[in-house]
Amino acid sequence: MTISRTIFQVSMVLGLTACTTMGTGEGSTREGRVHAVLSWLATGARSGMMTAMLSTGETYNGTSFQITSDTRVDGLGPLRVGWGRPWPGWPYWGIADSGPQFITHYSGRMLANLDEGPNGAHMRCSFRLIRPAAGIAGGGQGQCQLPSGEAIDATFPPA
Repeated sequence: MTISRTIFQVSMVLGLTACTTMGTGEGSTREGRVHAVLSWLATGARSGMMTAMLSTGETYNGTSFQITSDTRVDGLGPLRVGWGRPWPGWPYWGIADSGPQFITHYSGRMLANLDEGPNGAHMRCSFRLIRPAAGIAGGGQGQCQLPSGEAIDATFPPA
């Protein structure tokens, strides 16, 4: 009984580990003033956690979402936290009735809203996925916007 229970527990751990997808990407501002290492961890089929460690010493953490035709706008509330409405320079954000237009515009992308601990600063990201069926593990490229408005161009190689 103990051996079969141990085998079951080990197989469960291995199974969970095999389902976990993670990876890293990198980026920098166009002038090269700020560099970033972006790490992601899939926590669900279309969501996950992302961390951005900047060369300035700042670290941002938050939730990421892959936008698909099944995405419901009301489930994306965490993406708006910390940002005034509308989001200047980000189409379809803050529009009162943005449902279908939002999904159509951002389909095939990964979006993230990352916060920087106690001071409450936020960094937002939008990545176009290379192979959307594989999620961010299929690779992607895009931008993250710092609280200052400065943009970091980032890429994720396929995992």
